[in-house]
Amino acid sequence: MSIQDNISEQTSAKPNAGFMVGYLEALSLVERLHRLLLDVIKDEFERVGVLEINAVQALLLFNIGDNEVTAGELKTRGYYQGSNVSYNLKKLVDMGYMHHQRCDIDRRSVRVKLTEKGRKIRDVVAELFARHADGLENKAVLGPDGLDHITRSLKRMERYWSDQIRYIY
Repeated sequence: MSIQDNISEQTSAKPNAGFMVGYLEALSLVERLHRLLLDVIKDEFERVGVLEINAVQALLLFNIGDNEVTAGELKTRGYYQGSNVSYNLKKLVDMGYMHHQRCDIDRRSVRVKLTEKGRKIRDVVAELFARHADGLENKAVLGPDGLDHITRSLKRMERYWSDQIRYIY
């Protein structure tokens, strides 16, 4: 029995069952898209011969960009979604992709920023994303209106989930 059949069976007797099926399908798609994005980045790095860094680390470097941040800010600013941020930061510092420095005011806090080597990785990811954006638009896969609709919808879901975390528990 497929996941979709299982979902349909579990929700068929409930009100708004169609909406529930659509919601679960959207959740599954978001998860698959994230994994696929990491695979696309990994493939690009293999193509250009960058093998010592993984896709999660590359995406982290891209998201940090020219900013100087603390490890805690990586999550609050939405630069990193994983649970092992300290591990990846340490690896990136050890490999020379990031500088780290203790904060003068709060010695417990460490600020990080990209090195020249890290900026090169950020640029590889930025060029990949620029090619994708051009391809999506030029091949009429997705236009500005469709992209705007998706983004607004996902932001509403993000706000709804954030509210659930803040107010229900």
